[in-house]
Amino acid sequence: MYRGGRSVIIFTLLAILVILLFYRGYKNTQHLVVNTVSASESDREANHSLCVLHISDMHLERISVTPDQLYEKLRHKRIDLIALTGDFADRKKSIPKMIPYLKMFSRLKPLYGMYAVFGNHDYWLKNPDFQDLKEVLEKHGCKTMQNENEAIMIDGKRLNIIGIDDAGSNREDIDKAFNGVANGYNLVLTHDPNIVLDMDHVSFDYLLAGHFHGGQIHWPKPYHLVKMGKLVRLKMVKGLHHHKGQPFYISEGLGQTGLNIRLGSRPEITLHHFALGC
Repeated sequence: MYRGGRSVIIFTLLAILVILLFYRGYKNTQHLVVNTVSASESDREANHSLCVLHISDMHLERISVTPDQLYEKLRHKRIDLIALTGDFADRKKSIPKMIPYLKMFSRLKPLYGMYAVFGNHDYWLKNPDFQDLKEVLEKHGCKTMQNENEAIMIDGKRLNIIGIDDAGSNREDIDKAFNGVANGYNLVLTHDPNIVLDMDHVSFDYLLAGHFHGGQIHWPKPYHLVKMGKLVRLKMVKGLHHHKGQPFYISEGLGQTGLNIRLGSRPEITLHHFALGC
């Protein structure tokens, strides 16, 4: 066979391989994973643990999971609180797409409400579009938090919900977020998990974040994440981790950015169980 013919065959095979890889990657975005996590062994064994539904990185521009699909996965679950950790949208036209999801979250009837922080993509909206996103969230029953906190009393125990703004876009203010926090269980919501490396001067019991998408293309390794902070270099890109004894969870996220594909990762929602203590 002449050299040109071999080149055509090789090119054709490579093209087919790339097409199959992209197809598989797109199909992966539709395979939602529901994970259940306990922060510690004592939380796992507690009779009356709190259940928090954590959803991050919806990226409404590229999301393959519908509100109805989410509802079918969750409608039989007991959900006490919903935590949304940012990156909802980065385009004005995507904001209305948030409404069906928020209505679905309300149908889940979270006993203690719904709380949200913003991510770096949300701030790409600028004003007034960013304000429109915030108003949509608030109008549909979601408390947004930008370096602030709120306390909930549950069976005589205090749950402090602490929302730290996005560290990746330099909007975090840890001291402001913790200002006035009284003794209780400190649940931190934030977008960029790298913030845990700057929180040695405060105490938290559990932290929920996202941002990394589990690499999104985590094959063979998520080399592209290296620029996204120290945690990546510590090989902390998804799942449950600890920093100086304090647990934090990095969600793989629900939507995608860039290409609407996932390799070595899946869209994830997580049910977290923890006891508030004595």
